[in-house]
Amino acid sequence: MKRRHLASCLCAALFGTALLAPAAWAQQVIKMSTTTSTENSGLLAYLLPLFEKKADAKVQVIAVGTGKALELAKNGDVDVTLVHARPAEDKFVAEGHGVNRRDVMYNDFIIVGPAKDPAGVKGSKDVLAAMKKIVDSKATFISRGDNSGTDLMEKAYWKQVGAQPQGAAYVSAGLGMGEVLNMAAEKDAYTLTDRATYSAYKAKTGLAIEVEGDPRMFNPYGIIAVNPAKYPGINYKGAMRLIEWITSDEGQKAIASFKVDGQEVFFPSAKGGK
Repeated sequence: MKRRHLASCLCAALFGTALLAPAAWAQQVIKMSTTTSTENSGLLAYLLPLFEKKADAKVQVIAVGTGKALELAKNGDVDVTLVHARPAEDKFVAEGHGVNRRDVMYNDFIIVGPAKDPAGVKGSKDVLAAMKKIVDSKATFISRGDNSGTDLMEKAYWKQVGAQPQGAAYVSAGLGMGEVLNMAAEKDAYTLTDRATYSAYKAKTGLAIEVEGDPRMFNPYGIIAVNPAKYPGINYKGAMRLIEWITSDEGQKAIASFKVDGQEVFFPSAKGGK
């Protein structure tokens, strides 16, 4: 009888634990859409495990162009978005899709290309003048063509230049930054890239930095929670935990400590909510 009673108690204990496990032990999941640059550069693989360990959470990342990342957030398919296209971010918030936008970090855009530099733009600090020379030389230019933050910036530059490469000299790839850098290397072409992804792909592609240092090439990143009033089912608390951490002293120091080939490629810029 004692053995039977003991077995019954053990079964009850195990059964009770099993019933409690999903609620008590389930790891919180936070869905985040972001740009290919944060993934291709290696930043997320470095940064997110630090947050996940601290928060006992798992961040599911969808890395696409900024336009698509914001669209996913707009549709309520993610809880939070980390992107780099300030006008599009401001519009996203103004239309009621997102809340609590905060500055996170910045780096810069650069134009890279073949070492032989057929357009003769190497060393230029004027992005518009350099792009005009690329047009005039009929050198090949690879565009992201994916409505990403990089693609939007490139299109804005061409508009200011008043011209862009034509025909076979202009390739709209519809690909992420890493893939575009590989394509530019294969075709001896120029492209606009964020510095962080270029640094991660430099050895693989052999592309050279041709144009840098123009203030117009500043590239800020922001993080935004999806509006819980619009999508009550999203993990707003989880989104805010990630936002608070990535903009905290701890998160900002982690961003600053991330390096590619010994060089800092993202610079923290959190200043509180916007």
